Amino acid sequence: MIRALAAAALLASVSAPALAQNSAPAQTAPYTNTIPDARDIPYPGTLTLDIDATDTGRGIFNVKETIPVAKSGHMVLLYPKWIPGKHGPRGEIEKLGGLVIKANGKVIPWKRDPVDVFAFHIDVPAGAKKLDVSFNFVSATVGDQGRIVMTPNLASVQFFSLSLYPAGYYTRRIPIQAKVTYPDGWTASSAVDAKVSGNVYTYDKTNYDVLMDSPVLAGRHYRQIKLTDRVSVETYADTPEELAATPDQVQKLKNLVDQAVKTFGVEHYDHYRFLFSISDELGGIGVEHHRSSEDGTGLGFFTKWDEKVTSRNLLPHEYTHSWDGKFRRGADLWTADFRQPMRGSLLWVYEGQTQFWGYVLQARSGLVSKADTLEAYAGIAASLDNRQGRTWRPMGDTTNDPVISPRAPKGWVSWERSEDYYNEGLLIWMDADSVIREKSGGTKSIDDFARIFFGGRDGDYGEVTYTFDDVVATLNQVVPYDWHKFLDERVNQVSDRAPLKGFERGGYKLVYTDVPNKSTMRGGGGIDLSYSLGLSIGTKGISGVMWGSPAFDAGLTLADEIVAVNGQVFTADKLRDAVKAAKGAKEPIKLTVKRGSRYRDVAIDYHDGLRYPHLEKISEGEAGLDKLLQPK
Repeated sequence: MIRALAAAALLASVSAPALAQNSAPAQTAPYTNTIPDARDIPYPGTLTLDIDATDTGRGIFNVKETIPVAKSGHMVLLYPKWIPGKHGPRGEIEKLGGLVIKANGKVIPWKRDPVDVFAFHIDVPAGAKKLDVSFNFVSATVGDQGRIVMTPNLASVQFFSLSLYPAGYYTRRIPIQAKVTYPDGWTASSAVDAKVSGNVYTYDKTNYDVLMDSPVLAGRHYRQIKLTDRVSVETYADTPEELAATPDQVQKLKNLVDQAVKTFGVEHYDHYRFLFSISDELGGIGVEHHRSSEDGTGLGFFTKWDEKVTSRNLLPHEYTHSWDGKFRRGADLWTADFRQPMRGSLLWVYEGQTQFWGYVLQARSGLVSKADTLEAYAGIAASLDNRQGRTWRPMGDTTNDPVISPRAPKGWVSWERSEDYYNEGLLIWMDADSVIREKSGGTKSIDDFARIFFGGRDGDYGEVTYTFDDVVATLNQVVPYDWHKFLDERVNQVSDRAPLKGFERGGYKLVYTDVPNKSTMRGGGGIDLSYSLGLSIGTKGISGVMWGSPAFDAGLTLADEIVAVNGQVFTADKLRDAVKAAKGAKEPIKLTVKRGSRYRDVAIDYHDGLRYPHLEKISEGEAGLDKLLQPK
């Protein structure tokens, strides 16, 4: 033992100077970006994709791709990184496997870029006319790996996960044709038409941009619901029973298209397909495309219609994006390829006004009743009005959230904020509508803005970009006002309160009563006490604590589990009853909470009873908000 210690000491004395001399890292060569920038020139040749989507048991897509080349030498192949509709670098590069690139029948070594890991460098050998690329996309099989896109009965085929493209070109200048093999007996739907031979769909030749914007929904159980000669709901489900839409439900979907076209004046597509999945196995989704949308809900959309009210906003929201976000797109969000970063400074228009129109159109079409729409508005208004994060973080800064934290869970949403441009954008446009009505003496409304801003040639599905000043100019075209100041204050400045004047000018105000709000009621044993105790309970315990609330002041967090209420075993009903009993009393509500293996007692000094948000009418007769929600 003594000898060992002595040897260790000797080693330390010898090693220390050597380590000191070499403590500075060796100089490395500076990184040189050898990835060519995209240019607006045609690509010399047509890419072809051959996708095997039959391995539904393991969720593996096998891809063969042919990429023509015009010359030898250095070349870069890119995997789509910045995904439209996700507003951030959300390409699932981690799921790409087995990449092999060949030319003239021989394997070409590839090297991943050390900075942009979505880029692969190769050297094209002399005489090569094309590259033969093969890889697989190993999709998620459990929820913590990402969205599940393949099940035994359904598949969501997103081409941006299943292709590479050559750097140096605008992607809209790269021709491509795709072929997909599905399981026997399946049907597939996409905005790009296809020739079908058995279980093989060969899609029409198009450009890379359009194909990436035209995903496929495929499955075993399928029903097409025609809404007009140009619009259909391509419906797929886990079981055939889930496809049973009633005539009344179909009529409400037809009303949605009718009301949208009357609102915007034209249709910016040759045809539009809702790619609608009803499944508890395929991952839920809501992503916009120009001539389609990916819309995924849980079971019961048609069969449990009265229980699924809140899920029905998905279709009008994504449909509105065909005009707002796809046809009209923020200038700093438009990019030449999928490598160039997207900037979302105008997402309060792209998503915020789409959120606004989604709720308006659900009411105008009867897809959701006016009463339920008002309840949803109240829930949105209360959430943002009680969000203390607004005192330090402007709403406009939340347009960076898709990059900062792409929908990752946050512990203190009411303080950190999270993509508030959706719902606070809705409130801003509600406010704008009320100002237009007021300044025009009721002769104009936000509908006039929509017909100007989102109008144009019917059937044109090109893209028209806009800036902040373009939005201001169009509003001034509707009614003169200091719209620049109006928007700047609401988008770029902090505030103590949410912009709720639109409801008040529209004849309603936000109030709180002890009657639960239907849009925020929680099933499965959950309970929403956000505006009383300042906490909500989900199926797995505390799901939210409002910053600055009584629950916050008592030290509660999402990590805590409530095990007892006033000395009795916890249930949601007992907690609700305790809040009611404490109204006007002196004794606090006593909770026993568990965090890990530790228990502690917590006293919440709250005595104002149950509080749930609602909109209360404050004007006589038909008010502005009533008119806004009326069918056209």
